[in-house]
Order: sequence, then C-alpha cells, then structure tokens
Amino acid sequence: MSAAAALPGSPVAALMQDVILHDEDFVAIAAMVREASGIVLGQNKRDLVHGRLRRRLRALRLTSFADYRAMLDGPEGAEERVRMINAITTNLTGFFREPHHFDALGDRVLPALPRDQRRLRIWSAGCSSGEEPYSIAMTLHRAMPDLEAWDAKVLATDIDTDMVAHGAAGLYGMERAAAIPAELRRAHVRRVDASTVAMGDELKELIAFRSLNLLGPWPMRGPFDAIFCRNVVIYFDKPTQRVLFDRFAEMLKPGGILFVGHSESLYRVSERFTHLGRTIYRRVQ
Repeated sequence: MSAAAALPGSPVAALMQDVILHDEDFVAIAAMVREASGIVLGQNKRDLVHGRLRRRLRALRLTSFADYRAMLDGPEGAEERVRMINAITTNLTGFFREPHHFDALGDRVLPALPRDQRRLRIWSAGCSSGEEPYSIAMTLHRAMPDLEAWDAKVLATDIDTDMVAHGAAGLYGMERAAAIPAELRRAHVRRVDASTVAMGDELKELIAFRSLNLLGPWPMRGPFDAIFCRNVVIYFDKPTQRVLFDRFAEMLKPGGILFVGHSESLYRVSERFTHLGRTIYRRVQ
C-alpha cells in the first residue's frame, strides 16, 4: 500500500475513521496492556483506547483492530507493544503541580537531611514529560545554597519512552513554563524562541532520565531520601498497589518520604508508612 493511499479523503482513511473496537479486541488489548504495564483498563476507558490506538492503526496503515492484534502477536509485536503503551498512557503533568509537595520538600525534608553524609537521592517514578523532576531540581537549588557540595541526583523514570526522551531534551512550550515561580524561571529557564524554553544545564546535570516499567525489575539500588509517585497507582488494582508500595518502602531510607497524587491514599493498602498529611507519607517499617 502506498503512503498516498492513507491520505485524508482516501478509501483507506475513510475506513480508519469508521474502524470499530469490538468487544474481543478491547478485552485482548486490555489484557496485553495489563500484562505489560499493570495498568487496568475498565470499560470506562474503552473510548480512550479506541481513540488513541486508532492513531496507531493509521500510522501502520491497518484497517482493523484484529489486524493490529495480529501484529502485536507477530515478530514485530515487541516494538509495537512499547508504542501501544506509550499511546495508552495518560501524561497529564505540569511544573510545580500540587505545589504543597515541593514546599514540603524544600521546607521540611531537605533541611532535615544529615549534613555529615551530603548524599541525596530522589526518585520521580512516573515522570511523564519531565516537568516533575525539573521542579524537584529547581526546589533543590532554591532550598540548598550549598548544593554543589552534595552528591545529589534525581532519578526520573517512566514507562513511556517518548515521554522520557521529551524530558531528557528539556524543551517546553512557553505556556507550560508559566507555572514555574518567577524567580526560579529567571534563574533556571532560558528562552529558545518565541514559543519554546529550555531547562538550564544545572538542572539537567542533576537528573538522570530512564525508561522503566514499575512492575518489572528495578536496576537501581537506592536508598532514596524521597520518592515522588503521583497519579500513577490509580491505574493499578489494590493488590498491585500493595506490592508497589512495599517495593517503594524497601527503596526508601528509614524515615524516607513518599509523595503520592491528590486522589491517592495508602489507607488499607500499606502499613509501612505513616501519614504526614496532604498525600505525604513517611516510611516507618
């Protein structure tokens, strides 16, 4: 099939507009997504799956979800499953989203660190397009005048390889950077052109971006002083959440801090943390 055959207005493009996500297609794709990522896709996500994966069908010039499933099960399936997860994953984020978390990091967590070791490790688990780890890095610079004397690193991971690449590039639209406090924007953000800004090298040097499936092996050793895992576990069932929070506890130092999303809670999910208020938890076991 030629590239022109899939242009808007062509017969193939028309078929793609009407492609149907049958029950068996949705069930099979939801099972693949859960197996690969742990993300649970209920019937309420059916329209999302249809809309986002229809774009993959168009890119691959396929005209049915049955053909797409066959491709996923074929020799090219491994690479396309990564693309499928990238397409399904919701990447709603922003600089200094839930600002009380960064206030707590700068005002309570960082000042309490032992000054004799001068080692600091923070993990942004589910970093999306990178706004969260850059917000963490800016908070470190603001709260720690002696940061250069520390062995400080921020690990930023996400299952979506496209988002990891976006974060590593450190380029954002001007409108997104408007959420950065003015003094931090002046200190750490430079204008590239009329619509684009770049994160400063001093921020990039703090952050290591890596692709990581939270339900797979974790190659890093830790321990971490703080972990941000916000608006991620809402996509997992309770048993998966319990396993994940237990693994986070093992990765945190005793007394380490876990930040979760505004709609998430560890109540009746994990006994290894104590609630400090406003979706902030401390490891106690």
